[in-house]
Amino acid sequence: MIDHYTLLVRDYAKSKAFYLEALAPIGYEQVMELTRNEVPSLSCEATVGIGPEGKPVLWLVQSDSVGPTHIAFRAPTREAVDAFYAAAIKAGASDNGGPGERPHYHPGYYGAFVIDPDGYNIEAVHHG
Repeated sequence: MIDHYTLLVRDYAKSKAFYLEALAPIGYEQVMELTRNEVPSLSCEATVGIGPEGKPVLWLVQSDSVGPTHIAFRAPTREAVDAFYAAAIKAGASDNGGPGERPHYHPGYYGAFVIDPDGYNIEAVHHG
């Protein structure tokens, strides 16, 4: 099951306003917004997480090129996240953040990130 999705957008402010308005009728709202000041390792100046019931499932990131760049798969346990990471590295992926807690997203967030052969950021996450 896909856990969340990152969408690259040309105009961050315009896209943020659009998605917040367009998705409000189906229960999506802004859940969080992270900036590089808060998370220095962030690859962009800011990102907004939008979703239902307090869970960000759509992330918007400004970019000159547009298209999907990040897919996260929900894992049933932390051990499954660890196993995903090991299997992905063995299969030829490169490290983009080994298994561990990411408390800046929320308490209990345990994820691992790899770069696939085409350069996409793939994640497995367990929400503990």
